[in-house]
Parts: sequence; C-alpha cells; structure tokens
Amino acid sequence: MSSPRHQAHARVLAIAGSPSQRSRSSVLLRHAAGILQRRGLSVGELGLRDIPAEDLIEGNYAGPAANALRARVAAADAVVISSPVYQASFSGGLKAVLDLLDPKALAGKVVLPIATGGSPAHLLALEYGLKPVLSALGARHILAGVYATDTQVRLDEFGAREIDGEVSRRLDDSVERLSELVLPRVAVSSPSYDLGRLALAGAFSV
Repeated sequence: MSSPRHQAHARVLAIAGSPSQRSRSSVLLRHAAGILQRRGLSVGELGLRDIPAEDLIEGNYAGPAANALRARVAAADAVVISSPVYQASFSGGLKAVLDLLDPKALAGKVVLPIATGGSPAHLLALEYGLKPVLSALGARHILAGVYATDTQVRLDEFGAREIDGEVSRRLDDSVERLSELVLPRVAVSSPSYDLGRLALAGAFSV
C-alpha cells in the first residue's frame, strides 16, 4: 500500500447527477466516497445545487461556477459520477454539468460511473448513454459501471441507508479498483506535478 504522503495527494471528485441528497444514486455516491476516504484518498463532492440553475440551462461556460467546476475536475486524479435514470437516460442535469467541461476534461483520469433506475433494463442507459459521453470528454479508463434498481437501495425516514449485498459488493470492488489505479499514479508523480496539483487544492472542498 502506498504511503500516507502519497495517499494524501490522491484526489477524487464525486459528482452527483441528482438534485436530491436522498436520491438512491446519491446514496451510492456517498457510500463510494466513504470507502475512498477510509482508504486515505481526498474526496471532494459536487452536486447540481452547486451550480446556478440558470448557468446549467443557458450553458454558461464562461461563468464563475463553470470555471470552478473545470478547476475541480482538473485537480482530480479520478472522478466518480452518479445519476438516476429518467426515461431510459441519465439525468439532464448531469448532462448540463458535463456540457460545461472542456472536450478532454477527463483525459488521463480514472472514471467510475454509477446509476440507479426502476428496472434492470435501464442498465443500458449507463452503458450506451453515459459512457459514450464520458469517452467524448477524453476518458479512456472507465471502470465497469455500477447499476442498481430502486429496490436495491433504500433510505429510511431517519436517513439510514440500506444497500443490497450484491450491489454493495460490486460497488466495493469498483472503488477498490479505482484506489489501486489512482494511488500508484500519484506515487510516481514528479515534484513539479505535485506542486501544480497542490496549487489547485483551493478548488477542492473535502
């Protein structure tokens, strides 16, 4: 395992494609973030509420929120993206967020997509909807996506979450794989690379 110094430099950005913190996709995203944090990685979170609605609707690429988004993505070694599936497609809000990124914003990064939907058939929205968009943004190392149905992820009135055992295992395996890929990259980074990454640390909120 990499040393704590290297782990502290490994940064992951978790992007929620649902406006609700209580959505099933957000539950899975927070679960993945918790695992990564326990492994010593720094995890920043970003949701639809962090970008003004008018900027998303108008595609305000030059606005301060879009600039901050691009800085946070640039500072990350890996990106975990979650989305609910609506009408056989990932959320329009998430697409609006991704549209504010540069064409190759995900180049060189490990990307883990997560989605939830009403039935197993909506898995295709992850494979044929979200993944092509991630590839268009330069992602070449996209991990096997984790998809769960609505019955496999539950959140009670007190905020306690319950994730189906099979889904939890798949998510744990994917997060473990992400950690294995990211930590060695950071460990061999040159000093100038680390300094440049640290210069962007202010754009990260942990």
